[in-house]
Amino acid sequence: MISGLASAASTYLRPASTPSSNATSTAGVQSEVSAASDAATGGPRIDVSQLKPLQGAKPISAADNPVLRDLMATNWLMSHGATATQSSVADNAPENTYARVTVNGKVVATLYNGGSSAMTNEAAARIGDLKDPPDLSGPDLAQWRADSYAKLLGGTVEKAPTAITQSQWTPRESSSAAYSRDQLDAAFQAMLAEGQKATAQRQSPYLASPTPPGTSADFNA
Repeated sequence: MISGLASAASTYLRPASTPSSNATSTAGVQSEVSAASDAATGGPRIDVSQLKPLQGAKPISAADNPVLRDLMATNWLMSHGATATQSSVADNAPENTYARVTVNGKVVATLYNGGSSAMTNEAAARIGDLKDPPDLSGPDLAQWRADSYAKLLGGTVEKAPTAITQSQWTPRESSSAAYSRDQLDAAFQAMLAEGQKATAQRQSPYLASPTPPGTSADFNA
């Protein structure tokens, strides 16, 4: 019954949070990049002979950067289909339905326990750019959105049996936090081992070649 009602909403999705955008126009960015490029090529040239090597500089490994290390390990785990420690059920899954807004018996919007919503294109056009309160999340945000939608659309709110309270809701963690410390450490080591194995396989034909480096074979003999 739940899945059937949820599917009645259009594919227009509104995430749990809708931050405002301060994006710069593409044309402006491109013009600034072009101007910087022109200035770089048309400016004074550097005498390469005057360059000196950096003293005491050393390369930095990804293993020395905890953030980069965990990001690489997370991507490795996801690409290998590893199961995260948190639930993999999507926020907009039918079992996460919080409420539905109906107008004249038709479902026009579906709210989920995480605060996200899905609605028909007609409903989205009438609601417009509705701003969410800054301090709401989870079921509290879902309830606020449901009441606001119903008021704007002239509909009613029907609470779903799968709705949960704010105290029962657990915010979804970031991708890196979804995996345990042991999972991330093991994944990073496995990733390094894979890289070393791939490098060895690429080098093996050259190492196995009987022709010493710097010599050539005579194919006319």
